[in-house]
Amino acid sequence: MWPWSRPLLALSLTLACQPSQTDTSPFTTAPASPATSDSTTTSSSGGSSSTTDGELSTGSGSGGASTGGTTLILDVGSGDDLGPLQPEGCKGKIDFLFVISRFDFMDAVQAQLADAVPKFLDTIQTKFAEFDYHIMVVKGDPLWGSLACNAECPGPFTDCQAPDEYACEMVGKVPECDTTWGAGAVFNAGENAPNKPCEIADGRRYLTRETPDLPESFACIAQVGTDGGDLLGEALVHAVRPELNGPGGCNEGFLRDDALLVVTLASVTGDFSSEGTPAEWAQAVIDAKLGDEGSVVMFGIGPTKIAGECWSNPDLGQYDRDCDLVSRFQYSHWISRNDPDYGPGFDIATDLVETACSKFIPQ
Repeated sequence: MWPWSRPLLALSLTLACQPSQTDTSPFTTAPASPATSDSTTTSSSGGSSSTTDGELSTGSGSGGASTGGTTLILDVGSGDDLGPLQPEGCKGKIDFLFVISRFDFMDAVQAQLADAVPKFLDTIQTKFAEFDYHIMVVKGDPLWGSLACNAECPGPFTDCQAPDEYACEMVGKVPECDTTWGAGAVFNAGENAPNKPCEIADGRRYLTRETPDLPESFACIAQVGTDGGDLLGEALVHAVRPELNGPGGCNEGFLRDDALLVVTLASVTGDFSSEGTPAEWAQAVIDAKLGDEGSVVMFGIGPTKIAGECWSNPDLGQYDRDCDLVSRFQYSHWISRNDPDYGPGFDIATDLVETACSKFIPQ
C-alpha cells in the first residue's frame, strides 16, 4: 500500500473541520469534459499538436488565401505564398502557475524545481524579444505551518519544536491570504520550509520581471515544505477563480486574459482526495482562460508512468488524477518525480510554450 494513506486521512478530517474559504463550491457549474487517453491529439486550422510520455510532435494544418480578379496585378506571389492570417501570438506575455504538494517526501522534488525553473525561464527568454512573466506558487492545501506544531504551541515567544522551527507567536497571526486555498504562497512554514516570509515587492503574491533576484525568490516561494496536503486538483481550481484574481483578491492581477498560462503540477502522489474530477478541473482552467484551451500549457511531475500510461492501481480503485488532468490538454508533458534531472523535461515544456505562444490569439 502507498505510504500516504494515513496522512491523507488526517488531512481530510482536518479540512472537513475548516471554515469554508468561499461561499460556494468551485465545482457547482463546471461541465464535465469527456475522458481522453494519455495520448492527446487536437487539430485546428492553425495546426495540431500531440504528446505522449517523453515525446512531442507538432504538425501544421492547411489553409490558404485567394482573391478575385483585379485590373492591377502586383507581384506579391500567389495566395498560397501568403498563407493564412497569422495569430498575433503571446509576444512573450506568460503567466506561470506552479501547484506544489506539501506532502511527505516532497523536499527533493521542491529542491529540483528550485534548480530547474530559473534555467527554464532563461531558455524561454531567448525565444522572445519581450518576456513579460508572472510566476506564482500555490500549495496543495489551505493550511499554514504544521498542524502538530500549531497544536502544541503554548504561547508567545516559544518556538515550535524542531524540525519546524517557527515562532509560536506567529500561529493565528498570519495574513488571511496565507490560509486561503489557491492564494499565492508567500510565507511557507513547517518542516523543510523557510519559516519566514518571502520578500516580494508591492505586496504581491507572485513574481514579475521586476523581481531583482529571481532564482532566490523562486526558491523561497517554491519551498512550501512537507507538512501538508497534496490536493493539487482542488488547489488549481481555486487558484484560477475570478474571486482570487480580480480586484481585492489575494492573487489580484496574476492571471491575464492576454497572456499564455503555463501550469506545472508537482507531487509524489496522484491526488486521490481532491473534490471533483480531472475533467472538471480541466474545464475550470479552460473557463478561466475564456474558453481557449489552446492558451494553456500543462506540465506535470509525479509518479512514473507505466508503459506510457498514467499510474493506476485497479485493486485499490486508485489512479493518478494529476496525470489524467495534464493529459487532457493539447500542449502537455509529464515526467517522473524520480528523474535525476528535471531539465530535459522542462526543455520539452519550452518547446510546447513556444508552439502554443505562436498560435495564441489574445482575448
